[in-house]
Amino acid sequence: MVFWIFISLLAIQRVIELMIAKRNEKSIIKQGGYEVGHSHYKYMVLMHVMFFVSFLYEVSYFDKELSTMYRILLPFFLLTQVGRVWVIYSLGMFWNTKIMILPASQIRVKGPYKYLKHPNYLIVSIELIILPLFFSAYFTAIVFSLLNIMILSIRIPIEEWALQVHAEYQHIGSNPLRAMRALKKD
Repeated sequence: MVFWIFISLLAIQRVIELMIAKRNEKSIIKQGGYEVGHSHYKYMVLMHVMFFVSFLYEVSYFDKELSTMYRILLPFFLLTQVGRVWVIYSLGMFWNTKIMILPASQIRVKGPYKYLKHPNYLIVSIELIILPLFFSAYFTAIVFSLLNIMILSIRIPIEEWALQVHAEYQHIGSNPLRAMRALKKD
């Protein structure tokens, strides 16, 4: 019962996020923006859908129960949820599941983006480990963490390349704090 409540809440959360992303995508396109890297996007979506399928199957088929480690995992999971909201709020209309570029806009370096270039990817990576561990779904945790690494090894370089249309992004390099100082000088 706990599992089905848990998975239902996650599914609702993902649907809401997709609705936000679609709304933001339409807004960016209306303003002259465009998508980059769409050829890999379908694989990323497939990986996330298959994550849920694998998670559901592993827990249901092997009759897994809530892990005894849930008390340790819960604070980390709650932190990822706070981080997820912080990321979406910080990027506002620029948050998306796709790589959307609006050349006339400025790069957002606020919220968690002051400290990391890609905090959303870190949050998702942590979730792909924590969620299955709640129910001892080790196969799902391992396989989809590895698949996520593969997807991100394609996605992050594409996103980095795409963001070079923004002159100020070139200042960011690997140090977002240096970028903040550079942006404040402009």
